[in-house]
Amino acid sequence: MTTKTRTTTSHWGAFNVTTENDRIVGVSDFELDPNPSAISKVLPAAVHHESRVAKPSIRKSWLEHGPSHAQSRELRGAEEFVELPWDEALDIAAAEINRVRQSHGNESIFGGSYGWASAGRFHHALGQLHRFLNCGGGYVASVASYSTAAAQAIIPHVFGMPFLKMMWSEINSWQMIADNTQTLVMFGGINPKNSQVSMGGVTHHETNSWFKEFEKRGIKRINISPQRTDTPDGATWQPIKPGTDTAMMLGLAYVINSEGLLDEQFLERNTTGFEIFRQYLTGESDGIAKMPEWAASLCGVEAKIIRELARTMAATRTLITLSWSLQRAEHGEQPYWMAATLAAMLGQIGLPGGGIGYGYGAIGGIGISVKRLSGLTFPQMQNPVKQSIPVARIADMLLQPGEPFNFNGKALNYPDIKLVYWCGGNPFHHHQDLNRLNQAWQQPETIIVHEPWWTATAKRADIVFPATTAYERHDIGRAQGDSYLFDMPALIPPVGEARDDYDIFAELAQRAGFGEAFTEGRSSEAWLQHMYDEFRHESAEQSIDVPTFDEMQQKNWIDLPVRDARFSDVPFAAFREDPTAAPLSTPSGKIEIFSETIASFGYDDCPGHATWLPPREWLGAERATQFPLHLVSPQPGDKLHSQLECAIADIPGERPAPVTLNPADAAARSITHGSLVCVFNDRCESLARAKISADIMPGVVALPTGAWFSPDANGTDSQGNPNTLTRDVGTSQLGQGSSAHSCLVDVKPA
Repeated sequence: MTTKTRTTTSHWGAFNVTTENDRIVGVSDFELDPNPSAISKVLPAAVHHESRVAKPSIRKSWLEHGPSHAQSRELRGAEEFVELPWDEALDIAAAEINRVRQSHGNESIFGGSYGWASAGRFHHALGQLHRFLNCGGGYVASVASYSTAAAQAIIPHVFGMPFLKMMWSEINSWQMIADNTQTLVMFGGINPKNSQVSMGGVTHHETNSWFKEFEKRGIKRINISPQRTDTPDGATWQPIKPGTDTAMMLGLAYVINSEGLLDEQFLERNTTGFEIFRQYLTGESDGIAKMPEWAASLCGVEAKIIRELARTMAATRTLITLSWSLQRAEHGEQPYWMAATLAAMLGQIGLPGGGIGYGYGAIGGIGISVKRLSGLTFPQMQNPVKQSIPVARIADMLLQPGEPFNFNGKALNYPDIKLVYWCGGNPFHHHQDLNRLNQAWQQPETIIVHEPWWTATAKRADIVFPATTAYERHDIGRAQGDSYLFDMPALIPPVGEARDDYDIFAELAQRAGFGEAFTEGRSSEAWLQHMYDEFRHESAEQSIDVPTFDEMQQKNWIDLPVRDARFSDVPFAAFREDPTAAPLSTPSGKIEIFSETIASFGYDDCPGHATWLPPREWLGAERATQFPLHLVSPQPGDKLHSQLECAIADIPGERPAPVTLNPADAAARSITHGSLVCVFNDRCESLARAKISADIMPGVVALPTGAWFSPDANGTDSQGNPNTLTRDVGTSQLGQGSSAHSCLVDVKPA
C-alpha cells in the first residue's frame, strides 16, 4: 500500500490531497489559509464517481446515419452512446471537423469553453480549445461572460477602461478601506460564500477577516440586498426588491442634489453630462422627480431611510460597492452606471477609501494588495475568423442563423453554425431557459465535447472524449490576484481511458493536417518547462526571484514576495488631481455621466445616461399577479458552478437543491421546512427542498445554481436547477448579457 500526501490548488484555493493505490482517499485544509473552503471535501467521491466518462463515445444514431440526418439530432440527451477505441474515435472526429471546414467554412464552427475547468495555467481548457481551432483556420468565438457581460459593456463607456482592469486595478484595497472608509454601502452585499472562488485560485480566504476588522474600526456597513446573508454578520441589513437598485440610487441622488450635498467642483472638473442627467433626476425631462417617495414605491425601502442614508453618505468617507448579481438582470447596465453617477456626485472618487468598487465578494482576490506578474499563459494564436457573439446569446445563435441583432453599437447577424466544439464547461449550467437551450442544441449537425463526467452537456453531444481532471495531470497554478505559485502534480493516473485535452487536440490536429502548428514539436511537459522559464525570466525583470522549474516541483509551492500594501495605489488619484494630465480613455477624457456614444446607438433599453427601466419580470410587473415571487439564483456555496455536483447529489437530503423562502411566504402556501416543493412558472417546473428563513425578504425566493439539468419525462427538473425557470433574454442591446435575476415564479407543495 502506497500512501502519499501532496498539496495542489484549485479555483477555490489550495488543499492537501492524500492518495492510496492510485486513488484519492482524502483531502485536508492548506495550513496557511485562514478560512479554507470546504468545497474539496467531496473531491475523492467526485473524481472516482460512476458518472465518469470511461471511453471515447459516439451517439448511436449519429454514428449510424451521419451528421446530416436531422431526425437523429432530436435524440440528443435521450439516446445511448457507442464506446470506440481512441484511434477510431479520433479518426471520425478529425474527418468531421475537416468536412465542416471544407464544406461550410470555419465561420460555421463555434468554439465553446468557459475557463473554469482547471486552475492550471497550461491545462486550461479554454486556451487549449482556442489554440486548436485557431491553428485549424479559426472559429466563431463568444465574448464577455455570463457573470459580467453587462458590466463589461457599460464600464468602458463610463470610465474608459475594461471592466476587469478596473475591478482588479482601480479599486480600494481591503487595507485602504479599513484605514479610510467610514461608510461602506453594499448594493447586493459582499458575500464570503462567493469570494471563496477566483479565476486561478485564491490561497488566503480573507473576506470574513476583513469584515471583523471593519467592525473593530467602527466602519458603518450597510447591506442593501434581498438576503441578510449576502454580507458577513454585523452589517445593517436593508432589504430591497430585486432589480430596483437603480431606483433607490436615484432617490439617494435626488436628496444629494436637492439638499446641496453634491461636489459641484468634482462634477465640473472630472465628469461630463451631469446637467443632462440632472434634468432627468429632477423630472424636468420626463415629468417625474426621482424623489425618495418615488423610489420607495418601487424598491420597497422607506423614503425616510433613503434620505438618512444619502445624508450619511455625503457627510462621511463613503465607498459604494456593487455585486456582480445586480448586472445579471434585465437592464443590468443601469445600476452599474447609476452607482458611478452617485459616486461622482459625492465627489469622493480618487480619495482613499471612497468612490466606487465593483466585484468585492463576487470572487476572491478582489481588494488584495499584490504586484501583478505576467506570463504562464498557453498561447492561443490569432483567430482568423472575426465573427463573434455575446456568450449569453448562444441559443439565439443556434435557433436564428442569419438573423440580425444589436450589440454595443454594432448591427450584426448570427452565424449559421454546423459544428459546436465544447471543452471545459457546462452550458446547461450557465445558460438561461434550459428547455429553450435544449431545443437550440438540436440544430447543429455535430457537437463534440471533452468532459470527465456525463454532464447534461456531454449527454447531449455526438462525440464525447473522456478528459482528465486537474488531479490526473501535471500543471502549474498561479492567479493574478494571489501571491502563491503551485506545482500541481499528477496525483493519480488517468481514470478509465481519460486523456489530457492537449493530447486529444494534438492527435486531432495531426489527423487534420496542422499538428506541427498546434504542438510546435512540444509535449505537455515541454510546454510547461517553456512557459515556466518565460515566466521566471519576466519575473526577474521585475526584481522577483522565482526558483527553477525543478526546484519548484520539489518545493510543491512557494509564496512569492509580491504581496504588500505598497502595491495598491489610490484608485483614480491622478485623474482626480489633474484630469487633463491623466485623462480617462473615454471620448471626453472624463467620467461620462451622459454618453454621447451610447445615446447615438438609439437603444430604447439603454439610453444616454443611467435610467430607471423596469424589467419585464419584477415584483412591480403585471406578471407578478400570476407569479408573485421573485426568484434569485445565487452561486452555490458547496461547489464551483456545477463542478463536483455528481458527488453532492449522492449525499442523502442534498437533492433536490434547497430553495429559501421567507416564513410568511411559506405559511401562505402551507409549506414546511424541509418539505419537497415545486418552483414553477410558465417556462418550467423544478423540484426543490424548502428552507424557511427570516434572512430573506418576503416576496423573494433563492434557489442556488449548480444542480445538473435533469428533466423527467414530463419536463419537470428533478434536481432544483433555477435556470430551467429563468428567461433567456439579453440585459439590453448594449450588453446582451444574462438576465438570470429577472425572473418571477411561484412555489407550491410538491
